[in-house]
Amino acid sequence: DVIADDMYCTALEGSAVRFYATEEQEPGVTVNEGGTLAVAIDPLDGSSNIDTNLSIGTIFAIYPAEAEAEASFLRPGSDLLAGGYVIYGPQTCMVVSFGRGTLKYVLDPDINSFVLVDPAVKVKPTSTEFAINASNYRHWPKPIRAYIDDCVAGTEGPRGRNFNMRWLASLVAEAHRIISRGGVFLYPRDSRKGYENGRLRYVYECAPIALVITQAGGGATDGENPILSQTPSLLHARTPFIFGSSEKVARITAYHDLPEQETSALFGNRGLFRS
Repeated sequence: DVIADDMYCTALEGSAVRFYATEEQEPGVTVNEGGTLAVAIDPLDGSSNIDTNLSIGTIFAIYPAEAEAEASFLRPGSDLLAGGYVIYGPQTCMVVSFGRGTLKYVLDPDINSFVLVDPAVKVKPTSTEFAINASNYRHWPKPIRAYIDDCVAGTEGPRGRNFNMRWLASLVAEAHRIISRGGVFLYPRDSRKGYENGRLRYVYECAPIALVITQAGGGATDGENPILSQTPSLLHARTPFIFGSSEKVARITAYHDLPEQETSALFGNRGLFRS
């Protein structure tokens, strides 16, 4: 992580980037006094997967630079000029949005350049896959438990169909799978100390992924409110994060609006499923 951070910071010297913020550093740093942009990066997302050779990546968010670093980054995600990720796997892909749709590029090693392969990426509106760390079930809020209960119940539950669960512990890899074939990712808040606001960071993880997903026709919320409408209070501020196929994200949001007795009950009594 630290090596990747140093490499990105060095590469941005002499560019149009004035401020650079990263998971590995506490304040935003000035890299070019005359720059007009502010870049926030998670240099190596999913680095715990390196020793198992699973896909990892880099997430980036680009904002207009203000007079101070803090003002440049502590702003709504809707202010993003661009956001996206690079995934290092069987292909090296870059998926990015400039606020007018989502684009996918693949690195061509023969010319050492990224080639546009999809100028209008679209997330499938629905899917039978969901991604969540089920070992934390006992800590989740009731609406999240209710949603997962109904999925796990399969054809015998109120959804009337079977679902598959995925979990890679790499936000980039999860996002890329959803970009490729739909589904939903959930990292909710939970009852453990330090997880009250989830664990993913708003500025350089959630906001850029939310931009890519929503510009591709998907949804991205904290479970109740759109991610991109929020304003972080700290560079490393955390937020619950749910994103993916629009139908799934809307359904999870609806679970948060159910009365307490309906999220507490198993199956068949959800107001969502009554005509």
